[in-house]
Amino acid sequence: MAEKNSSKGAIVGAAFLMATSAIGPGFLTQTATFTEIYRASLGFVILLSILITLVVQLNIWRVIGVSGLRGQDIANKVAPGLGYVVAGLVSIGGFAFNIGNVGGAALGLNVLTGLDITIGAVASGLVGAIIFISKDIGGAMDKFTKYLGALMIVVIAYVAFTSKAPMGQVFIKTFAPDEVRSLVFPTITLLGGTIGGYITFAGGHRLIEAKITGEENLEKITKSSILGVSIASLVRVLLFLAVLGVVSAGNSLDPLNPPASAFRLGAGEIGYRIFGLVMLCAALTSIVGAAYTSVSFLKTLSSTVNQYEKYFIIGFILLSTITMALIGRPAKLLVLVGSLNGLILPLTLGVILLGSKKKEIVGSYKHSNLLITSGWIVFAITAVAGAMSLRAITALFS
Repeated sequence: MAEKNSSKGAIVGAAFLMATSAIGPGFLTQTATFTEIYRASLGFVILLSILITLVVQLNIWRVIGVSGLRGQDIANKVAPGLGYVVAGLVSIGGFAFNIGNVGGAALGLNVLTGLDITIGAVASGLVGAIIFISKDIGGAMDKFTKYLGALMIVVIAYVAFTSKAPMGQVFIKTFAPDEVRSLVFPTITLLGGTIGGYITFAGGHRLIEAKITGEENLEKITKSSILGVSIASLVRVLLFLAVLGVVSAGNSLDPLNPPASAFRLGAGEIGYRIFGLVMLCAALTSIVGAAYTSVSFLKTLSSTVNQYEKYFIIGFILLSTITMALIGRPAKLLVLVGSLNGLILPLTLGVILLGSKKKEIVGSYKHSNLLITSGWIVFAITAVAGAMSLRAITALFS
């Protein structure tokens, strides 16, 4: 019975790890900003991003789960040495985003308590590191992400309810948006924040750690991936409705902090405090997810990292914290990493799709033709998105 409960806890925990890794400070800001610009038509973007996310996660989780191999090991079997490239890109991207996650947690603390941003960054980093001091890292991480994830859903739902979004308009514009071409950029951006870089692999790697692998566990793996996508999607929909209700009432968001102003306008001073709590929860769970998953990409490639995994994760968090405390707001760094994630997604998805056909990776398992076909379509879309990101980053630094 204890083993069954542990397995169930890991399945739900993996889903929350993936979902809360996706729900970071960038997630909140992007959704609020684009909602103000595109209004109800953003519903179309959110629906499209949910469908694409589902295709990506089902492909990656199922192949990883059945094979019992982490992303970097599958990459090395597809092409020798490719795993080192993938691991390097994911880890560097995860580190840079973690700097922003620490900053987001500091901002949340500042809103809640008035604590200085630098002190808040250090405190947040220490909280993240403490999670991994536990002897049962996986269990502690599962509980941490589940509880904070559930809290986020409740408080965002409260603001969504009080802001009274025009639901009829949302339904119409979700399926018949204004100027579809103008929605390409927000679609690309939201995808990068939801399934870019390390986020794609967070839950799958957690299931490997919990030894929930093999074709006999395929149903559990699939359920966990769908649950993860559902949680992240629910938060995005609720946040979209909360902000839409505010801007539809004729309010303008503060460009310096769009989500904070949306919560304040939607639910008064208590709404502003709720934003601080949401930002803190989102950032702390993203800190944990980024550190755990980034290091998991290195552990099978280095015996030293594998032996001292706990200390490498803690070091990863502390180094992110120190960097945040020293350089403050790493705006250009986060934009650069956003571009990098635009390139990582098609690379990692392509590797998984190629690996799904190799017997040395998946054995006798037959991967769904529907998932493979839809996966290659998404690969093409995200490859174009990556090229667009490169042009944008070149313009930024020119």
